[in-house]
Amino acid sequence: MIKKMIFGMLAISLLATSCSNDDDGETSQVTTDLVLKLNGLEALGDDFVYEGWIIVNGNPVSTGTFSSVNFPQSFTVNAEQLNLATQFVLSIEPAIDPDPLPAETKILAGDFVDSSATLNTGLVGDFSTASGAFFLRTPTDETGTNNGNDQYGVWFGNPGMPPTANFTLPILPDGWVYEGWVVGDSGPLTTGTFLDFDTVDDLAPFSGASAGPPIPGEDFFNNAPVGESFPLDIRNRTIVISVEPVPDNSPAPFTLKPLLGVAGTETAPATHDFNLNLSSLPTGTVTR
Repeated sequence: MIKKMIFGMLAISLLATSCSNDDDGETSQVTTDLVLKLNGLEALGDDFVYEGWIIVNGNPVSTGTFSSVNFPQSFTVNAEQLNLATQFVLSIEPAIDPDPLPAETKILAGDFVDSSATLNTGLVGDFSTASGAFFLRTPTDETGTNNGNDQYGVWFGNPGMPPTANFTLPILPDGWVYEGWVVGDSGPLTTGTFLDFDTVDDLAPFSGASAGPPIPGEDFFNNAPVGESFPLDIRNRTIVISVEPVPDNSPAPFTLKPLLGVAGTETAPATHDFNLNLSSLPTGTVTR
């Protein structure tokens, strides 16, 4: 969950510099300016930075860190290593980072083919066929019978006894987690994070006292944030599934939002389908 920005294309170009000679006649290391021209990345706040890496003989070599998302930006790298690089990777790193290796939160990568590489979020997962469904129901304020107020809750899957999961999403690698959202009157409200589609998620900040079904979701009865009035009517509201970095320092959705949907007016047993939202996934190229 990191501040939302406009999404677009990412391009990286490389500008070579010439050799220079030391006073003792020895030739210094030949370097290359790595020029980044990025669109579609969000600012990460004070605790995290982006870091670029080239993969040389199977080993990651840092090309430098940055926090500003204003481009272009230039970084000086070893020209020989760059020529040998087979892949470029962009990761999210702690601002104070004692680990010299890339973190698990790798957001973009691409293999070099001749002088360029096409970057995508394939290391996070393949979302090209992502899909899912949700329904409106409020099981956490019920004691065996339906209260007739199902417009105050949203659950991800198919209604039934018990409800069942209904996601086509990739299993995420270490460093990432799914999170559900309802867009309230004051902004996005979390429904909790999850990795498994057929178990409860990790949070129930707004639900009632009864146990929820064995799928991710949330009822909106308690602990209303500032700007919200509970119970919250979910009908006609936007529902989002995002992919979040771990750890996460923001209360808002991260840039990766593969699934979006609108709740409509029908409650369970009616279901509502998510729409694929590939435009939220950064892409780009690296040129050397």
